[in-house]
Amino acid sequence: MEAGAQAQLSSRTAGPLSTEHGLMRSELLQQPSHKFPHRATMDQKILSLAGEKTADKLQELLQAVKEDDLANLLQNQAVKGKAAGALLRAIFKGSPCSEEAGALRRLKIYVRSIQLVESGDLQKEVASEILGLLMVEVHNFPGSLLVELASEFVSVIKEGRLKNGKSLELLPIILTTLAAKKENVAYGKGELSGEECKKQLINTLCSGRWDRQYVIQLTSMFKDVPLAAEEVEFVTEKVLRMFSKLNLQEIPPLVYQLLVFSSKGNRKKALEGIITFFNELDKQHNEEQSGDELLDRVTVPAGELRHVEGTVILHIVFAIKLDCELGRELLKHFKTGQQGDFSNNTCPFSIALLLSITRIQRFEEQVFDLLKASIIKSFKDLQLLQGSKFLQNLVPHRSCVSTLILEVVKNSVHSWDHVTQGLVELGFILMDSYGPKKILDGKAIETSSCLSKKPTQHACKLGADILLETFKIHEMIRQEILEQVFNRVVTRASSPISHFLDLLSNIIMYAPLVLQSCSAKVTETFDYLSFLPLQTVQGLLKAVQPLLKVSMSVRDSLILVLRKAMFASQLDARKAAVAGFLLLLKNFKVLGSLSSSQCSQSIGASQVHVDVHSRYNSVANETFCLEIMDSLRRCLGQQADVRLILYEGFYDVLRRNSQLANSIMQTLLSQLKQYYEPKPDVLPPLKLEACILTQGDRICLQEPLDYLLCCVQHCLAWCKSKVMPPQQEKEEEEEEEGVYQDLEDLLESITSRMIKSELEDFELDKSADFSQSTGVGIKNNICASLVMGVCEVLIEYNFSISNFSKNKFEEVLSLFMCYKKLSDILNEKAGKGKTKVANKTNDSFLSMKFVSDLLTALFRDSAQSHEESLSVLRSNNEFMRYAVSVALQKVQQLKETGHVSGPDGQNPEKIFQNLCDITRVLIWRYTSIPTSVEDSGKKEKGKSISLLCLEGLQKIFSAVQQFFQPKIQHFLRALDATGEEGEEVEGSVTHRAAFQIRQFQRSLLNLLSSQEEDFNGKEALLLVTVLSNLSKLLEPSSPQFVQMLSWTSKICKENSQEDASFCKGLMNLLFSLHVLYKSPVILLRDLSQDIHGHLGDIDEDVEMEKTNHFAMVNLRTAAPTVCLLVLSQAEKVLEEVDWLITKLKGQVSQEMLSEEASSQATLPNHPIEKAIIMQLGTLLTFFHELVQTALPSGSCVDILLKDLCKMYTILTALVRYYLQVCQSSRGIPKNMEKLVKLSGSHLTPLCYSFISYIQNKRSQSLKYTGEKKKGKTAAVATAMARVLRETKPIPNLIFAIEQYEKFLIHLSKKSKVNLMQHMKLSTSRDFKIKGNILDMVLREEEEDDDDDDDDEGTASEHEGQNKEPAKKRRKK
Repeated sequence: MEAGAQAQLSSRTAGPLSTEHGLMRSELLQQPSHKFPHRATMDQKILSLAGEKTADKLQELLQAVKEDDLANLLQNQAVKGKAAGALLRAIFKGSPCSEEAGALRRLKIYVRSIQLVESGDLQKEVASEILGLLMVEVHNFPGSLLVELASEFVSVIKEGRLKNGKSLELLPIILTTLAAKKENVAYGKGELSGEECKKQLINTLCSGRWDRQYVIQLTSMFKDVPLAAEEVEFVTEKVLRMFSKLNLQEIPPLVYQLLVFSSKGNRKKALEGIITFFNELDKQHNEEQSGDELLDRVTVPAGELRHVEGTVILHIVFAIKLDCELGRELLKHFKTGQQGDFSNNTCPFSIALLLSITRIQRFEEQVFDLLKASIIKSFKDLQLLQGSKFLQNLVPHRSCVSTLILEVVKNSVHSWDHVTQGLVELGFILMDSYGPKKILDGKAIETSSCLSKKPTQHACKLGADILLETFKIHEMIRQEILEQVFNRVVTRASSPISHFLDLLSNIIMYAPLVLQSCSAKVTETFDYLSFLPLQTVQGLLKAVQPLLKVSMSVRDSLILVLRKAMFASQLDARKAAVAGFLLLLKNFKVLGSLSSSQCSQSIGASQVHVDVHSRYNSVANETFCLEIMDSLRRCLGQQADVRLILYEGFYDVLRRNSQLANSIMQTLLSQLKQYYEPKPDVLPPLKLEACILTQGDRICLQEPLDYLLCCVQHCLAWCKSKVMPPQQEKEEEEEEEGVYQDLEDLLESITSRMIKSELEDFELDKSADFSQSTGVGIKNNICASLVMGVCEVLIEYNFSISNFSKNKFEEVLSLFMCYKKLSDILNEKAGKGKTKVANKTNDSFLSMKFVSDLLTALFRDSAQSHEESLSVLRSNNEFMRYAVSVALQKVQQLKETGHVSGPDGQNPEKIFQNLCDITRVLIWRYTSIPTSVEDSGKKEKGKSISLLCLEGLQKIFSAVQQFFQPKIQHFLRALDATGEEGEEVEGSVTHRAAFQIRQFQRSLLNLLSSQEEDFNGKEALLLVTVLSNLSKLLEPSSPQFVQMLSWTSKICKENSQEDASFCKGLMNLLFSLHVLYKSPVILLRDLSQDIHGHLGDIDEDVEMEKTNHFAMVNLRTAAPTVCLLVLSQAEKVLEEVDWLITKLKGQVSQEMLSEEASSQATLPNHPIEKAIIMQLGTLLTFFHELVQTALPSGSCVDILLKDLCKMYTILTALVRYYLQVCQSSRGIPKNMEKLVKLSGSHLTPLCYSFISYIQNKRSQSLKYTGEKKKGKTAAVATAMARVLRETKPIPNLIFAIEQYEKFLIHLSKKSKVNLMQHMKLSTSRDFKIKGNILDMVLREEEEDDDDDDDDEGTASEHEGQNKEPAKKRRKK
């Protein structure tokens, strides 16, 4: 019957809704309603009968009327807006579902009502009333009709016949009611339960086509339907598929509906789908490829896409606030992504999303921890990849995490206000966590070289970049960023804050005017100046200096603070004041000053015009500067430290502000006169006593006379070269020239009298007391360092004014002899005493420019006219050696602090120029006069000049790479004296570096081919270090690099030197080159065979066949040198393999989550798996050799045991990976089975023999100690402690082996392959420390022997158990 009813219904309702309704509507319009009296009475009749208690008459009436007429009547009433609700209620009342006719009538009317609501022709109220009635009536339908209704809905949706989607509100109720029906219902050809019918209908609906405009309504509708997990998944997938078909603007509301729906389950899928969609969209937008399905929809400007993304992120954050589970799922998603590969699983959208979630308190800490860990992991991975060609070949290069995050900053300009706060916090977290750390002497050095940067330095720089870029884009957040930076500068005085000062400097450079609004914060920071360390004060003032030019108020407040600090009780505050004033003098130019290229950062005129006083700046600056000079003069009466800062700063002030020359020179002259002996015949010419202050027992330096003289000399030289030429007013000029003349006369007089003075005149001869414990000794030390300093200053002064005169050079030499005598005495005394000489003597007063000129003159000046005078200096070997050693000292200072002492010592440009000049001279000197030639002449104390040159070159090459990475090309070009013009630029760094390398390779070959007694290990090691520094400049893919590698390999194979440090340096060079070319496992295997051959076997009966792959491995170098080196390299290889396995596991777990064909997804891993198994196989043979080697006890054995433990841990990780993979159809590859077999036959049994060998050695050493030191229980106890320490790794190794075997058993079961057939399970597991034995050993020596026998017993158990492998080795 039901089937018949269905057919009847479908035939009646077949006509399209719109035409039927259109005809009705036109009829109604043409004929007024009073022409249809029977209709009017019909609806009245129905309504009046509906009012009666029983519905019998109503039923009869309705049965008499045709269903179509009834439906038309209802439609007519509804369109007119009359009491359609009452009529509908009456019709339903008279159509009970208990009768077939009533049920069909009810269905017909119900369908017509739905069509009416959907048509959009009804008034809002009428439509709502009808919908309400329909909702109530659903529950009265029998199951079969509900299926009918639902199917009608599904087909309407699939065929796209919805008009306004209002009727969709009914579908959830119909489906819910259907699911609640207990009895079976006819569906299709069979019968199903209500729940099953609902499932089928949803499936059909989700597999059909959805009209774009109803996607949001349909998604919203599903949230009211009770769904099983499987159905939730259907719906989620369908909605995610619809994303790409919608317009961009329609996506945010859909995302919101999807997130609300996801509270039913499957949150993870929904979030992943949303993130993946936007990730793809971003990628396509970046690539801008047209014709793509997504891009056809998205022909939109980037701004619109970003706005949509921003809205979506807001929706997600809102949804997470309502449903915390969603937040947890999101974090879980990112954490699993992090295990695999962060940059691949992350995109700017997902980072922005994470940063937005930080606004929810409960997730804030977790998200920042996650981001921090991901960023540092990403940088570590990058470092690992950069250092290994093996990994580069396997893993494609990915985008760097910094680019992703900085893209988020760039995108946040599109009103992503919810992201900016998170960005700022992330920036500060990175800078706080990974900033420079305090090291022992309190200096933290920053390097600019990209390659040498550690992951932490990259992370810190990323933090600073985030903050700077955010500062540039978002005005709202600027104040906060600045406040936080200033707070850190003030509160973290004790730890290095250079990174914050750099950030501040960049911000102020970007926009000094912005800071005017924050000037209150700046002036507040100034109040703390006197409490901050000097370095911080200098950095801070340098950073805010552009602001001082723009804002008078900030400048005035700074001057007040500095004036107060000038008279503060703390020494640091006074030093800070002097430093501050010097900085101001440098940067406020007086009218008429020479322009200097080194002028401070300039600020555009557009920014300066704000300053009201700017028109009078230069005039005002003069009085301002002279005022400061007055303040500074007062400092000349303060402690030596304060004066020192002043003397070191005057030269820079003069260079930038030449108008102050007169004032500065007058000040220096009057200061110098206080310590100068005016009578021309009095020796010595300087009052050294006046420079030293004695307060009770305390003796200290009052006037750093050497620094004063140095300052005078440099300022005088600069003034004479720069300031004299311009014609000024006569009086002034004469006055200035008078000052200069006085100073020149003074220096001349000091020079001549210093030469005449003997050490006795200074009371500093050999008999003087130089001990640091007595007052006289301290005083003499101070005097000696002053005299040496003065000599150095005069050497530079006289050389620079000499114009190559012979007499001047003789004076220079005499001054040097005075310096040398004192230096020798001090060294001699220091050698005898326990304390070293005070550090002051270590810093040379020669400027770097002068050192470069001096070396050039001594070694490269071939002018005929200079020859005679230069021969004076050249004939003195001591002086030549001194010149080179000062150059060395300067470079060392640069490496340690990043700058050098003396004028222009802070100027990187000048330092670089001098470095180039010095290097050119040193290379020429070293290559043209080899050490062997020089040494053969005469044996002198100390190093030869050539060796000093080589040491200098080694230091310079590493310093240039550390501080001048971007300028390497200029540096190498400067070394080619010939190649000035027309050089090829392409690949020139590699070409030029290769040229230099060849020079040093020749030197090393000459050295190696010399007689054994002439071999200089120190020089050889320096050459190797120079070569490894230069080889870093070669492009790894270039033929020059391969050449270098094969050359190094050849040297190692053919030369046998017993010098351990040279061997270590050369081997390190070989490995560092090899890893950039291919994996060094074969090399390791060969070396292990050599080590085994030289050291012999743990079983003394076995005869060894010596292999000789590398002559560099010999009895002296095999252990510990080469052994430790190969073990550390093996450790690196294991680290790489471990990294790859972790990466694979991450991929597999992600693929398992996404159910799509894991068999296809794992295919790309084959090459990686193969590479891992190959590496482990070769390493296994490497360990196989070492475990049989009779290694000396100590570090070699310790590290070998630890590395074996690591090897087994990684084998276990690989087995566990295959356990994971085995769930898919793929089995275990054959080469994995071979690896397991190899480990069972060639490694595990040998490990146990090795353990027995160690234990035997242990018991023997204990016995020996006991016999040797009878009665000395302390010695025995120490030996015991050492033994316990050495055998600590053994239990760990046993545990690692057992874990490996345990997982192998699991894998065998799972893969149905017997992997254990090659494993011989060991039995002895007794590693207890026997307490009673220990007591006896410590108590009395006699019982020692018995205990040792016990120990041997334990060991022999092992040996018995491991006899088989030993036999196997004998067969060899």
